[in-house]
Amino acid sequence: MAPEMRIGFLVLAAFLWTACAGKPDVVEPSAGGTTGGTTGATHRIFVTGHGWHTGIVVPAAAINRELPFLRQRFGDVPFYEFGWGDRGFYEAEDITLGLALQAVFWPTETVMHVVAVPGSPRRYFPNSDVVALSITGRQFAALRRFIANGFYRDDDAKTVAFRKGLYGDAQFYKGVGTYYLLNTCNTWTAKGLRSAGVDISPAFKLTAGSVLDSLPNR
Repeated sequence: MAPEMRIGFLVLAAFLWTACAGKPDVVEPSAGGTTGGTTGATHRIFVTGHGWHTGIVVPAAAINRELPFLRQRFGDVPFYEFGWGDRGFYEAEDITLGLALQAVFWPTETVMHVVAVPGSPRRYFPNSDVVALSITGRQFAALRRFIANGFYRDDDAKTVAFRKGLYGDAQFYKGVGTYYLLNTCNTWTAKGLRSAGVDISPAFKLTAGSVLDSLPNR
């Protein structure tokens, strides 16, 4: 192999590795345990696409076991939508070019965005793409652990709440990891789906469309 080709392959390999390496990390289904159901049980989750951003909707009752502070904050609701992204860009009321460039090209602080979904996700998000997926109990446990790992915890193991969220009954929390060009909100969604056993690679999942087009029910 010519030296220039070898260098090209090394650069490509480094690019792909970086695209998947940012925290939070994928949780392998075998590491998720089976809490909340047997390995043969089927659980329904949803992937939402809101134009530039994607999220994951899961039944609230099961994930409340991992994240009890959510029930204290939102009460009894059937679903939560989770999203992860750049704090400045995500929380901003007015999106500017400077915020967009900073989010893309400089590693920045992240947040978890949690929305209480009071009923059918498709009815609650009528103007968004909503794709349903069925996963096993083991896969669901890994997905719950991946989502829980996205929340920053202080020295007392407590999460840090920021301002209210973007729509509905929602809340921002301090997140884990940094946001940059190859570790975006859509990369996070792809990692979550990978944790849930979906055949999707987080590499190059930089847009909502690239995530949604990879789903089996799309």
